[in-house]
Amino acid sequence: MKEKFELVATAAAGLEAVVGREIRNLGYDCQVENGRVRFEGGLDAIIKTNLWLRSADRIKIVVGQFPARTFEELFQGVFGLDWEHYLPLGCKFPISKAKCVKSKLHNEPSVQAISKKAVVKKLQQHFSRPENVPLQEVGAEFKIEVSILKDQATVMIDTTGASLFKRGYRVEKGGAPIKENMAAAILQLSNWYPDKPLIDPTCGSGTFCIEAALLARNIAPGLKRSFAFEEWNWVDQDAVEQARKDAQTQIRTDLVLDISGFDIDGRMVEIAKKNAFAAGVEDAICFKQMRLQDLRTDKINGVILSNPPYGERLLDDTAIARLYREMGEVFAPLTTWSKFILTSDEQFESRFGSQADKKRKLYNGTLKVDLYQFFGQRVKRTRTE
Repeated sequence: MKEKFELVATAAAGLEAVVGREIRNLGYDCQVENGRVRFEGGLDAIIKTNLWLRSADRIKIVVGQFPARTFEELFQGVFGLDWEHYLPLGCKFPISKAKCVKSKLHNEPSVQAISKKAVVKKLQQHFSRPENVPLQEVGAEFKIEVSILKDQATVMIDTTGASLFKRGYRVEKGGAPIKENMAAAILQLSNWYPDKPLIDPTCGSGTFCIEAALLARNIAPGLKRSFAFEEWNWVDQDAVEQARKDAQTQIRTDLVLDISGFDIDGRMVEIAKKNAFAAGVEDAICFKQMRLQDLRTDKINGVILSNPPYGERLLDDTAIARLYREMGEVFAPLTTWSKFILTSDEQFESRFGSQADKKRKLYNGTLKVDLYQFFGQRVKRTRTE
């Protein structure tokens, strides 16, 4: 096994800087690029980043990079990599993904097939197996990805398995919910801190509220799930178990949180409660069936996060316009509250009745959305508040 790896954390467009900050907070230097963050580390880095990163999609090992202008160059480049340090005899090693952008090689199935042949030949030579006998693939799985950008190939192994947004707590979900890692990123982009009240008036399955509680209590987002690398024979299982134990000791149980989620749909409120229970934060969140139009509060300096119905989630443009107008009217008296609203509606500001202090372009899956940020007028709290 290698002692040090070149790693990348992949991220949705617009969230790379958030992921980079998280990686630095874990103690690793990194370089932020489009769609990913590069860093180096040992097995501990693979374990910690999978366990702790809230905003990333996946953690991948970069096996190597090389020019690939022809299929022969691709074959020789893949063959020349040190696969013997990653792939044990008998493991599964599918070329699970190939992507070609602005390159002479553009037939992705052919890229997959040729890369597979190159890895097979390298392992046959290393393990002294005859070329006419297929390698058995019955063990743990190492998913290999080949990306060719401007004739430069990058070959990686996915350490994560199911994407990091799959925390393991979402028992049920509603229509087009926000991904958990995007919700966590938006929380980190907001000015919310655990001592402030937080409201999601269109909470759906409760993702914003649950991610806020996990963040406030310092609960590792990957604590309730497993990862692909845990099946690999060269991974020290004691190190993985110790990392999980360490994460358990870092959970904060002394915080009193003021997090509320409301939704007009009583069925969604029940789903949100089930999800919060599965995440272990049901005692930190108040979920309640309520119309957005009925929202009132005397609290100050709070934060509102909302992922209201938009685009594909609500096709009636008249209903969208009415919802956003009512939202603006309800939020207007909450002058000390900051509001962060995610939508793809380019007319949102005019319908809401106010221009955002800041707007950030993001992608919810493949759908382009904007995070509209309205900052509240901060008022000093009295001792009784």
